[in-house]
Amino acid sequence: MLDIPFGPASRTCDGISRRHVLRLGGLGALGLSLADMDRAQAAGRAREINCILLWQGGGNSQLDTWDLKPDAPAEVRGEFRPIPTNVSGIRICELLPATARQMDKFAILRSVVHPDSGHLRACHKMLTGYFPAKAVGVGTPYNENPSLGAVIGHERPTPVSGLPDYVVLPKMIPQAHSAYLGARCNPYLIESDPAAPNFTVRDLQPPTGVGPRRLADRRGLLAALDRLARDRDDPGHPVTGMDTHYQRAYDMITSPATQKAFHLQAEPEKLRDAYGRTSLGQSTLLARRLVESGVRCVTIAFGGWDTHAKNFEALRTKLPEIDLAYGALLADLHDRGLLSTTLVVMMGEFGRTPKINKDAGRDHWPNVWSLAMAGGGIRGGQVIGESDSLSEAPAVRPIPAEDVHRTIYHQLGVDPEKHFLAGNGRPIQVLSGGEVIRELFT
Repeated sequence: MLDIPFGPASRTCDGISRRHVLRLGGLGALGLSLADMDRAQAAGRAREINCILLWQGGGNSQLDTWDLKPDAPAEVRGEFRPIPTNVSGIRICELLPATARQMDKFAILRSVVHPDSGHLRACHKMLTGYFPAKAVGVGTPYNENPSLGAVIGHERPTPVSGLPDYVVLPKMIPQAHSAYLGARCNPYLIESDPAAPNFTVRDLQPPTGVGPRRLADRRGLLAALDRLARDRDDPGHPVTGMDTHYQRAYDMITSPATQKAFHLQAEPEKLRDAYGRTSLGQSTLLARRLVESGVRCVTIAFGGWDTHAKNFEALRTKLPEIDLAYGALLADLHDRGLLSTTLVVMMGEFGRTPKINKDAGRDHWPNVWSLAMAGGGIRGGQVIGESDSLSEAPAVRPIPAEDVHRTIYHQLGVDPEKHFLAGNGRPIQVLSGGEVIRELFT
């Protein structure tokens, strides 16, 4: 088994630590498909669509990005002004000018709702489609259900040998694991910052002093041990199944496609500048390289949106970063002819309160909030749903969180009615409830 530890990173007010261990290997759970004709047709249409999820951990303020309220009282409207986009009638935050120029390529959902304002439960909801049934411990990486990326990788594995199905970068998210799908469906985690001058992916290189011949010898030894265990009819033997784990690691180390996909330095300097020479910018550019190579799902962790204090000060730093990265990604995908086959979702676990608190911050608000979706067959240049004048509740077209998940699965050809077998043998549906957001495609 290949363990890749990752060090400490940012925390939300609930104390969630972005530290965990990646385990490569394991077997996926068995499932029984209950797909009807409509889902089968959707799977056929979406068969080669990949996904990039830009995760705004902590909860982005809809009032200061996608859904400004310039006519609201000062304690609600905040410090930022709306600016026009390249789509008439749609306005977003003045700190998102590059994104505004790409408005025709993405849609804003302004009336997303779910009922929980706690980070741990809300993150679990938005990253898996389910609220956890058990109490969740603060600071504990936890998945009761598999993450969106794990399900997508399990159901729609990459067709390119050696490439991972599911990648999280540049740091782990506690609710991004595979749960009962097994370690084989956990994400491949990159342990270094793509913005670093000497960026490399450590685990794509053989250990020091181990050349191709020694690597092949080790692979052969593991295969022999595994055959021996099977010959002894001993399924509990420690080496049984190790060929599955190590085969994946071996394939990644020796795969030209994998080496090429992660070779970020091959990108032109001008394009790297366009994405921004930040961890987020270079992670987003690397995500584009990965899906272009055939990786099915990439999640980019960009936390720090839990702005209970100094909300506007924080956003003056964060919004320009995400503006460059997101705007460049949409333009780049479009120019390469990849936008129609790459679903790009930007969201966090909830929004922020309408009223600014005494610390110049905004608190948790799941009652109504916004997210953005682009590519993968989605019609850009539109806003779906509407919040009321103070962004306290939906005014038009509430969008339950389950609808977002159902739409993602629909476009990637994943059957949400399928059942997996959990560790206790109980069948659990990929997603319970929700409807496809049809307005995104009409």
